[in-house]
Amino acid sequence: MFRKLTLVAGLALLAACSTVPITGRRQLSLVSDGEINSLATTQYREIIAKGPLSTDAQQNAMVKRVGQRIQQAVETYFRQQNASDQLAGYQWEFNVIKDDAQQNAWCMPGGKVAVYTGILPITQDETGLAVVMGHEIAHAVAKHGSERMSQGLVQQLGGAALSVALTNNAPATQQLALQAFGVGSQLGMLKYGRNQESEADHLGLIFMAMAGYNPDGAVAFWQRMDAKEGAASPPEFLSTHPSNGTRIAGIQRELPEARKYYKPR
Repeated sequence: MFRKLTLVAGLALLAACSTVPITGRRQLSLVSDGEINSLATTQYREIIAKGPLSTDAQQNAMVKRVGQRIQQAVETYFRQQNASDQLAGYQWEFNVIKDDAQQNAWCMPGGKVAVYTGILPITQDETGLAVVMGHEIAHAVAKHGSERMSQGLVQQLGGAALSVALTNNAPATQQLALQAFGVGSQLGMLKYGRNQESEADHLGLIFMAMAGYNPDGAVAFWQRMDAKEGAASPPEFLSTHPSNGTRIAGIQRELPEARKYYKPR
């Protein structure tokens, strides 16, 4: 009986798989786009309301400018791939949270982006910021948050669908969502897998290049992050992201492809 139940559960999870946009990798999906985008919007509103948001006009303008250019690149890229339907329901937002101690940024499903002021000294300029935002936005459009939340639902709530989990245990599900979206170290963030990081690096380079930012700047940025990691307190942004020579080498291998998309503005 146990084997039969295990087989049934396994077949159910297999049926709940979807395909990562663009790369074609199979991923677990117990969460619909509508559900995950709605949950992300709710969580984003709560975080932004708590703030505090930066009042620095220059910082805000730069983050919105870079974000909107990458948004346009993402929409163009998905349109070229005949995959615009994957962005249905996206309502992009770009905000700067005033927290100099958090060297972090993230993008929730649906295009909800936050950049912490603590990472801006490391990004240094718009190109460095485009590396960060391109990478984080790539995680969202590749549906890594949905994938991680699906994995969490299996591990913590027995594989329940999101709608069922919210009904039965809304606080735990909302907490799981924040972990899956990569928001805040105090929440015990779920780690991105190697495939997810590779996809985010790959797509992020293409998005920033299409947005008019030189993708070669990604190497210098990650070298700065790697140097920062050697300090006593590693950057928050690195807590779930590998920042060693392997990552930099991987980006260098992908640069020839990304350069094909680069058109300076």
